[in-house]
Amino acid sequence: MRLRTLLGDHPGTAALKNGSVKSDSVTFDFADYSPTNKGFKPMVREGAFDVSEMAIVTYLMAKSFGKPMVLLPEVVVARFQHAFGLYNAKLGMLKPSDLNHKRVGIRSFTTTTGAWLRGILANDYGVDLNSIDWVTFEDAHVAEFRDTTMRAPAGKPIIQMLLDGELDAVLGEKVEREGLKPLFPDVAAEEKAWFAKHQVLPINHMVVVSEKLAHEHPEAVREVFRLLRESAGRAPAGAPKFSTEEMRRSLELIIGYTAQQGLIPRAYAVDELFDDLTRTLR
Repeated sequence: MRLRTLLGDHPGTAALKNGSVKSDSVTFDFADYSPTNKGFKPMVREGAFDVSEMAIVTYLMAKSFGKPMVLLPEVVVARFQHAFGLYNAKLGMLKPSDLNHKRVGIRSFTTTTGAWLRGILANDYGVDLNSIDWVTFEDAHVAEFRDTTMRAPAGKPIIQMLLDGELDAVLGEKVEREGLKPLFPDVAAEEKAWFAKHQVLPINHMVVVSEKLAHEHPEAVREVFRLLRESAGRAPAGAPKFSTEEMRRSLELIIGYTAQQGLIPRAYAVDELFDDLTRTLR
């Protein structure tokens, strides 16, 4: 069986993509999107792939609108988020707790990194997210979702707006530019303290399969999961690896943040994210 597949180049996917992990029963036809997240919209809106890497917040939102996708319990991208916030130091010092009533830019209001960072700001720093003037540059992957943010001028890059003083801070960006400083001043210390508090490594991307594939070819879904697991097992030391409980803790937290921010109508139980087949995969 040939499967239309969207899968980025990550330490845990390398063995699968270079062919050193293979199968007698399924073959992957890899789509070429750079960056990979450019393929999430066609997957959500058109069902473009049988197997697809997927941002977890996009999946949660897609689920809330009944999109025919099923989550696999396999993480392909996870990272701490604190390094992905910047402010323009030339306009004065800015701390996370100073963001109330500020102008904050983000590529799309529904990015997973944005949801993690807003959750951190609201729950660990007391920021009133509703007081912020959010400026966005793209719509959501899920077409049915409507946000109430202000759209940036066409053609104006997010970092240039920050440098020009049109934004007070940006989320989801990590660049080295004169005058720009991290919103969290000691990123390593912030990450360590946050992990000590929550015992969570934030999940960014997992893998989904089409509902049609899950229903009509469950054996193929099991094989896809096996291959993903085998490829992840060959990843170099230091690549994110999750036990079932670690994955559940991370999912519970991002589900809570996503619901808190109004991106989904309610907080799902983790088991609701999977179907009868994928819930049993280990």
